[in-house]
Amino acid sequence: MTDTNKKPLPKRSLLITPEGEQALQEEHDYLWRVERPRVTQQVSDAAKLGDRSENAEYIYGKKRLRQIDSRLRFLRKRMEALTVVDREPADKNKVYFGAWIELEDDNEELYRYRIVGEDEIDLKRGYISVDAPLARGLMGKELDDDVEIRLPKGKETYYIIAVSYQKPDWDDGQREGHRWADNH
Repeated sequence: MTDTNKKPLPKRSLLITPEGEQALQEEHDYLWRVERPRVTQQVSDAAKLGDRSENAEYIYGKKRLRQIDSRLRFLRKRMEALTVVDREPADKNKVYFGAWIELEDDNEELYRYRIVGEDEIDLKRGYISVDAPLARGLMGKELDDDVEIRLPKGKETYYIIAVSYQKPDWDDGQREGHRWADNH
């Protein structure tokens, strides 16, 4: 018997930035051109050693090959399903997919995020899913707007202090967190 009171999962966006698409393609290429041939050779070498039923290298290698092949299938299907958003919006002062955003809360704490697809989420860099409550609440809002957003921890109010569609200096790929005190 199924639970009829269960809420359906929210619809997920199938969007990705050009950088995200490139990362998926690089992973696919690495697995296909480097990792899979290497593991295939290891399995072949292990098979030459005799009894395969007690050969740990052979058994592990076959398992690893299945994992690689599964990931390759997933990546191919995923890349076919995704839409690459490679154009900036007409109004660059509004928050849309791919934007880097700087927010300030009521306590004057500074938050920096980028709105990306689910394949690109990186909380250490402040990359949040377009489907996250914060991103959904910010979509379409403008620079200098006060925005009240319902988050799992309750309602929060943020002031949008910057919107950019060009990678800002603060996104160096090395971030250890997404929150800074305002040091200006």
